Formats: sequence, C-alpha cells, structure tokens
Amino acid sequence: MPKSRFHRSLLYWLAFGAFMCLIPLVASTGVVRLLIFANFLAIFAMSWDIISGRTGYISFGHPFLIGIAGYTTAILTRHLDAPLFVSIPLAVLATLVGGTLFFLPALRIRGTYFALVTLAFMELMYQLTQVIAPKITGGTRGLSGLKTIILGAVPNYYLTFCVMFAIAFCLWLITRTRIGTALAAIRMDEEAVTALGLSTLKLKLFAFGASAAVAGIGGALYVHYIGSIAPRALFDINFLFTILVAALLGGSGTIAGPILGAYFLTFLLEYLRPYLPGAERYFIYGAITLVVYVLEPRGLHSILERAYGKLSPIVARGLAK
Repeated sequence: MPKSRFHRSLLYWLAFGAFMCLIPLVASTGVVRLLIFANFLAIFAMSWDIISGRTGYISFGHPFLIGIAGYTTAILTRHLDAPLFVSIPLAVLATLVGGTLFFLPALRIRGTYFALVTLAFMELMYQLTQVIAPKITGGTRGLSGLKTIILGAVPNYYLTFCVMFAIAFCLWLITRTRIGTALAAIRMDEEAVTALGLSTLKLKLFAFGASAAVAGIGGALYVHYIGSIAPRALFDINFLFTILVAALLGGSGTIAGPILGAYFLTFLLEYLRPYLPGAERYFIYGAITLVVYVLEPRGLHSILERAYGKLSPIVARGLAK
C-alpha cells in the first residue's frame, strides 16, 4: 500500500475512533446499550471474516469457538471462583487450543465439506454442553449470575468499543502485510499459492488462530457482560445467521465491512422489534441482505466507498471556490 493511502486510511481509523468515543456524551442509555451489542457483533463478524472472508473457507461453526471461550470462563469463575483477569485469558487460550484440535483436520478440505464439518462441530458442542457434566455446565439451563467486569452502560460501551477497535485495527494491519496478501490469494487461487512455494496449511492455520483468538476474546467478554450462558441461546441458528449476515452485508474480505454490517443489523433488528416482535424480523433483514448482496456483492462497504469517490471531488471543488 502506498504511504499516502496508508496514512489516509490511518486518519479514517482515528476519526472513526474519536467519533465513536463522543457518542455516549449525546446518546441515550438505550442507544448506548444497543451499541454495546453492536460492538460484540462486530467482534464476532470480524472473527468470522478473517478466516472465511479472507481465505474463502466458509465456516458455519463459529459459535463453537465462542462457546469454548464462554463456557471456559463461566466454569472457572462459577466453580473455581477464578478472578476475571485469570479466567478470560485462559478462555482465549482454550479457544485457540480446543478450536485448533477440532478444526485442523478440517483445514485440509474446503468448499461445502469444510462448511458442513464446522456446522457439525457447532451441533456437537450444543449437545455436549447439555449432557456431559450438567452440574458443571448447567445443562440445558446453562449458568447464570456470573461475574461482570464493570457496571453501567457507558463504562461497558467504552470497554467493548476499545476492545473492538483494537481488534479491528490489528486485523487491518495484518491484512496490509504479506501474510494478508497471501491469505487473500488463497481465496482466489489456492493452487497458485502452493505453486509459489508457500505453505497454504500454515497460512490457513494462522488465519484460523487469529479468528479463534478474536472469537475467544469476544465470547469471554460477552458472557461476563450479560452475566449468563446457555446452549440454546449461544448455539442458536439465528445467532450464527446474524454473524454471517453482518460480515456479508457489510462487505466480507474487509475489516470495516463487518463493523458496518454489525452496527446496521443491530439497529435494524431493534427498530423492527415493535412491528415484528418475533423471529419474523429475521426474514426482513434477510431479504434486505439479499437485495444488497445482489446489487452489490461486496456489501455496504463498497457502496459507501463508491459514494465517497463521487462526492469527494464535488466537495473539494466547493471548498476551492
């Protein structure tokens, strides 16, 4: 990336961070709470995108990774009374180790088979948390009354946003390296990458490790924000669907896209709630996603980029007068 373009992108990131930090000063508590959930969804969508959007390996088992982190920290804090500064890092580590042990064999296949294997892992996790050691996992009811990190909407907003922003910025820097370029090349032509002498397995393992780490961080923080964890909520198909749609609608293969999609979907679902209180609203945003995807496969991120490209010369001419 040319230095001028890099510096311009860096300026955009800083402007975005500064703008989002000012929102709690003018927004209501209800909006701030919505933004907290949007921050979590953005973390999960970026986690999915770094493996699926970058390499083209579509995963349907991301709640599996989130669940490992959530149950690890929940069990440690509930049954062993572990402090959060111990349980959360251990939960992220467990996600990396457990996820790698399960998904590493699946990384040797691709396409529909990879998607089905990851979906099977999610279903397996859902069943195991209910039947194996229910006194520890809480069984079908899960665990409630878990420790919270901090109290209050505004402090939680700043915590989740800072974590989300740090993750996004680090992932953005990775995509600007040779590793990021190689991962994108895998999506386009994996055989060509192999022909260049690069180990696609190592590259995919790196992408999966980054994805698992992000999912682990988000999953652990999410459990301690809501104060509970239950298999029916965590491994629900709507939860998986929301993560995928956020990434695809915003623009997969980017970092800003999943963030944009996460904020858009969170507020769309909330404002549809008074009119469609049930699961029907998922059909509405599914239809919206389909329309956007047909019109612009690269998502809202590409639409905004194109609009910015058309408006910036007009604004520049107006300022020059």
